[in-house]
Amino acid sequence: QVVQKNGNALCVVSQDFQDDREVVLEAVGQDGLALGHASERLQADREVALKAIRECGRALEYASEDLRGDREVVLEAVRQDGDALQEA
Repeated sequence: QVVQKNGNALCVVSQDFQDDREVVLEAVGQDGLALGHASERLQADREVALKAIRECGRALEYASEDLRGDREVVLEAVRQDGDALQEA
């Protein structure tokens, strides 16, 4: 429930929650930059990363290397924040 109100709270929860897809989806929906506190597995999850990027284009920085090379993901980030291209 904490991450539903403050996505950035993901940084203070246990690693189990940082690797819980449902919890992370809630967190990045509130604060896209919370992707930086998600597990590597979820940083590589396309749906999770896109939700984060749609909330904050700069979240591209925390997406996996493969996703940072994905044209659709990068375009979505740039649509949200033109400066996000620097993170690709």
